[in-house]
Amino acid sequence: MGEWSDYFEDFPEENQANYIGGRFDPAGANAQRDAQQKASQKLRKEQQRLDAEIAAIVQKHKPAE
Repeated sequence: MGEWSDYFEDFPEENQANYIGGRFDPAGANAQRDAQQKASQKLRKEQQRLDAEIAAIVQKHKPAE
């Protein structure tokens, strides 16, 4: 027996990741996953920028030893 990925390539309607709202739509599901990934990347980059800004503020107000 082959890998699960081989099975889902042959029978994409069996892959639950290809459904949106109970409707079989592999292209729509893929677009939705791509949009979620882009949003996640954007959020991660913004959080890194904010963390760097917070670190700079803390360093600026840190008392000299």
